[in-house]
Amino acid sequence: MIADITVTEKSFGPKILMSGIKFSIDDGEKVGVVGRNGVGKSTLFGILTGEDKDFTGDVIYKRGTVVVDTKQEHHDLGDKTVLQYVLSGLPEYSQLSSIIETYPETMGDDMKKIDEYTQALMRFDDKGFYQIEEQIERELDNFQLPGVAHRQFATLSGGQKRLVEVIKIMHSQAQLALVDEPTNHMDYIAKAQFIDWLKTAREAMLVITHDRDVLHEVDRIIEIKDGESVSYKGNYDAYLKQNAVSTGSQMNEFEMIEKRIVNLKAKVIDYQRLKEKSRNPGTIQKFKRLEEVSRKELAELQAKEKPTFWIDKESAENLNYKVAAQYDKFKAKNIRMNLRSDESRSKHVLVNAKGLSLGYGTEPLFKDINIDLREGEAMEFRGRNGAGKTTLIKALLGYKDIAATGIVKFAGDITLDTHIRIGVYEQEVSPTYFNLSLQDAIEKMYLDRDLPISISKIRSLMSDYLFNEGDGKTPLSRLSGGQKARFQLIAMLANDPQLLVLDEPTNHLDLPSIEELETALARYSGAVLYVSHDGYFRDSLGGEVIQVGAA
Repeated sequence: MIADITVTEKSFGPKILMSGIKFSIDDGEKVGVVGRNGVGKSTLFGILTGEDKDFTGDVIYKRGTVVVDTKQEHHDLGDKTVLQYVLSGLPEYSQLSSIIETYPETMGDDMKKIDEYTQALMRFDDKGFYQIEEQIERELDNFQLPGVAHRQFATLSGGQKRLVEVIKIMHSQAQLALVDEPTNHMDYIAKAQFIDWLKTAREAMLVITHDRDVLHEVDRIIEIKDGESVSYKGNYDAYLKQNAVSTGSQMNEFEMIEKRIVNLKAKVIDYQRLKEKSRNPGTIQKFKRLEEVSRKELAELQAKEKPTFWIDKESAENLNYKVAAQYDKFKAKNIRMNLRSDESRSKHVLVNAKGLSLGYGTEPLFKDINIDLREGEAMEFRGRNGAGKTTLIKALLGYKDIAATGIVKFAGDITLDTHIRIGVYEQEVSPTYFNLSLQDAIEKMYLDRDLPISISKIRSLMSDYLFNEGDGKTPLSRLSGGQKARFQLIAMLANDPQLLVLDEPTNHLDLPSIEELETALARYSGAVLYVSHDGYFRDSLGGEVIQVGAA
């Protein structure tokens, strides 16, 4: 065992976020961490790194354990380059480098320093640090970050910084790596490389992710739910099966509690009546005591919050009728997506492109793209980061005046049905809304599009997408990644679109929300253009694959 974690209480003001977190991690074990948005997964990582000490419990690591983590915030880095930042995260590198670089000038005949210098040279070689800079630069290239090694880290985009964090972890040679949403900005090739490393890495890993391709490769999954942790042996498929069984048992227990509450309420009334009718002091005391015992048990049971019940769609379809009825009654609230699902599909062409070549300078990013997308169909744009997928989408959306988008059309033609309504899901929230409260952002987004909006409509939308009243007053900038993703879904569907354009829609969404998105898209009657590096999502949505750039 490399780590033993217990959190008996973690609160934010009056709200208790965690009350029963308890699990351990074995040497070399790969553990996925899942849970609904907002349950405290990133907070847990803050506790494990020691950044958050305001909790009750214990985090015990085996002696000598080196723990590394992917940082979400980067401050006070000055002019440190990407290479320097990655190297600074390698245990021993800075210390050994300092000895090797400075001792020759100062050690003279000091045998102690000579010995330290010799040991440092040997250790530096043993750790492979002489080749490390070349390896890191090669890794940066593999992750679509060519030429950034000597750029200042502060100049990178948020997505690029996340990729650098993953590369830092990969080269850290630590005993335990804490990795938060590692694949969100990776293309399909970079993600395959990360998964290959995950499977062969010697270090133990705790990975917060809802990427099912990653979860398919872990040894165990820990779910954070209702303030507690539940451990499931095996990968994602094993988790789904075990979760369906355990959720069935939990629903039985909860139903028994509900029945017991009804019985206790009736008993309290009965004892109260019997007490009032009695004339014998001993009998009065007897019924008073029974009433008090029943009231106490009733209060204890009513104080228990309803557990969160979620079973994946496929497992839910295979439940027996009794458990299925329980699940319909008790299942956790999920996002509700209102997508057009009528069957009057005309199959007319919505998007068409022939021999399309686009770029920004004197050379095209890609050549000879042909598109024929009709109502009711799905189409995937597949390619490496930087291959031109986003450029192609921008060209399609700005087809009337491509030059205004800054894109150069080298060859080919684009046509788009001029009467269709388009909904676009984007990775980043527009700066226009970023500093507004959620409810003000929803209102402005509708008004900007000349769409009717009211307070009741805003409240309904917030409820459909699992926001509470407090969230409505919170600036978008302070919402979690999952909450921002749900705002983007609201924005995409505001105009009842006939064509959806999705750019990595599963990033930041939790597993139930991803499944609801897939279910809604399966019954959607419009057309879908999408970019996704989520293998499960691609298998679910299907459609023709358009390769953008080299495979």
